[in-house]
Amino acid sequence: MQGLSTKRLARSAGLLYLIVVVSGIFALMYVPSQLRIGSDPAAAMASIIANEGLFRAGIAASLVCYVAFLLLPLALYQLLSPYGRGTATVMLALAVASVPLSFANVGHRLEVLNLVSGADYLRGIAPDALAQQVMLSLKAYSKGMILNQVFWALWLWPFGYLVFKSGILPRFLGILLMVGSAGYAVEAFGYVLHAGFAALPGADLLSIPASLGEIGTCLWLCIMGAREPVHSVDAYNNGVKTARN
Repeated sequence: MQGLSTKRLARSAGLLYLIVVVSGIFALMYVPSQLRIGSDPAAAMASIIANEGLFRAGIAASLVCYVAFLLLPLALYQLLSPYGRGTATVMLALAVASVPLSFANVGHRLEVLNLVSGADYLRGIAPDALAQQVMLSLKAYSKGMILNQVFWALWLWPFGYLVFKSGILPRFLGILLMVGSAGYAVEAFGYVLHAGFAALPGADLLSIPASLGEIGTCLWLCIMGAREPVHSVDAYNNGVKTARN
């Protein structure tokens, strides 16, 4: 009965993870690839106006992603806390702490919508100045994502550790998540410390382990659920107590 409950909980976490992954890919990858915003403020503003519906859909997808991500660590905590309550608490706290920052960062995109709305209160602003303000808001959003990335790095490490330690998911997924955590951290600090970091060889590869680990974990939870650990939870906890004594 406990195994059935664990599988149900795992699939619930998998469904939440799937919402995070799909909405995140749409908002963070598909929408920017279609808008193709470069360094020209006027062209950026024109692209957003021409594709306003897509831009709005990207904002909506971001909101869905962050709501699901608020619930995801709660499900993962229930699933993984028997294998390390302290570590699971750290994972939960770091993941949840990132959500208000993520919502606040979406505010920059909402600001862009105001700037391209053509409202009466914008008529006194020169078109070039308006386009530059749009670009500033877009750049502020991009820089805000770096702060988000720091928290992605922080929460993925305890998550990956628990996946590896528990054995209820394939351990290689836990390794990918921990390597991905390091990759996110290097990438975030690289962007802060080096202005031309994005152009460095291999910079675009740093997020691949995290992507593989998260998508792989999502699919495993959705399709397979959580498998039975080699040792029961009680045996695991007794082993921890024995080791401490």
